[in-house]
Amino acid sequence: MGTNQTGKRFYQVKIKGLDVTSLKELGRLMGPLQMQAFRKAYGKILDLTIAEIFTEAIVSLTQYYDQPLRCFTFGDFQLVLTVEEFEEILGCSLGGRKPYLFSGFLPSLSNIAVVVRDSERELDRVKQNRNGIVGLPRNYLKGKARDMANQEEWVPFMDVLALLIFRVVLFPNMDGLVDLAAIDAFLAYHHSKESPVVAVLVNLFDTFDRRCEKSSARIICCLPALCVSLVSHFFQQDIRHPSRLRSHHSCVEKRIVDWDQHLAGIGGRIINWFPRWKEGKEGVLFSCGDYPNIPLIGMRGCINYNPALAIRQLGYPMRGAPTKESLSLFLVKDFSV
Repeated sequence: MGTNQTGKRFYQVKIKGLDVTSLKELGRLMGPLQMQAFRKAYGKILDLTIAEIFTEAIVSLTQYYDQPLRCFTFGDFQLVLTVEEFEEILGCSLGGRKPYLFSGFLPSLSNIAVVVRDSERELDRVKQNRNGIVGLPRNYLKGKARDMANQEEWVPFMDVLALLIFRVVLFPNMDGLVDLAAIDAFLAYHHSKESPVVAVLVNLFDTFDRRCEKSSARIICCLPALCVSLVSHFFQQDIRHPSRLRSHHSCVEKRIVDWDQHLAGIGGRIINWFPRWKEGKEGVLFSCGDYPNIPLIGMRGCINYNPALAIRQLGYPMRGAPTKESLSLFLVKDFSV
């Protein structure tokens, strides 16, 4: 950590990249009908494997994270990562679904065996324990997916591909290992349609919080979703695309801009506050029960975010400053997984 010429502290940021090459290769094995079926079952998570990630953008964005408020504070405005926008980015609405909540219990090999179409005994043989993290080798699951594609067993193929995306893209962790925590989130979606949106969002807040507290902590989170959110707000386009992913793909400026200069000079008047995907949709999450804001529970802990700071970007007018109570902190860290 240090300070720049303006006196603002800055962080030396390490980012864990995502190796999605094999996921894109597996995705290309599907024809149009299989691709349509995959999107119907799993939303837009496959599209995230082809979303461009700009590490320089994340490094620059990290400097603006406001830890007490769980948002990004710029010169004359604040930007919040919200449940509503991540529902759209992942293509997985919370409407009519429960959010995924880690129960504290990891899935049994027998439950995993049903999805990957292998015996419990074989899973017990190939599973690995790396520094206390238990899971299945990524190469083993890639091999299973290829075998299923070769035999045109498309339903189990799509399940295994989605499982790999859950681990590599939505909940990245240890290289080469699909850990049981990510498998638990996948099984909750596969069996009960429990939405991963909240858990993905918690991981984002958690990784930025840890980065503020510990200089050696890396940014480990769903980088494609974060980049899609960032580009959708910080660049105006002539065409208002109906989805953030489509807007992200078509934005040329993101590839040529100097992100440090762009974020340092940007003002609230040129932010893309109200995206087209929100048009026609009513209602936002603003509080939860007796809580004045929204407590979010993920795999590694619980943290709240403050919708009172996001009213403008969700398409509603700001009427005065948010109350102190609406910004109060709720934080539980280090769940055991």
